[in-house]
Amino acid sequence: MASRDRCGGAPAREDEPRREERAEQQAPAPQGPVLPPPPPVDYGVFMQGLVQAMQTQTHTQAALQAQLEAQQAQVLAQDHGGPSIMERFKRMLPPSFKGESDPLLAESWMREIEKIFRVISDDQTFSI
Repeated sequence: MASRDRCGGAPAREDEPRREERAEQQAPAPQGPVLPPPPPVDYGVFMQGLVQAMQTQTHTQAALQAQLEAQQAQVLAQDHGGPSIMERFKRMLPPSFKGESDPLLAESWMREIEKIFRVISDDQTFSI
């Protein structure tokens, strides 16, 4: 006797292949030559290579760290430990420009800022 579909549709014939079976039959065959399985892994050699790579990385990182520390020491030696240019500029209490449209006010502000820069640059040339 023929059984009914789940959806209550027409009865399925028993000699008809099911959908899943048809999908398997329609799967494409692999193209090209079939490759043999890869050779077994020698974990001892693999681990030895991994340890060697880690040691190389550690030595490289230590060399880079030493180079960075040497460069930082040079920068500190050149700085003489004094205040930065920005700190010196702020200590001079520069006037702030409020965006006035009067050209005389803008020019006056510019002259004051230029005076501060001249003082800072003179200090810096004498400290070198």
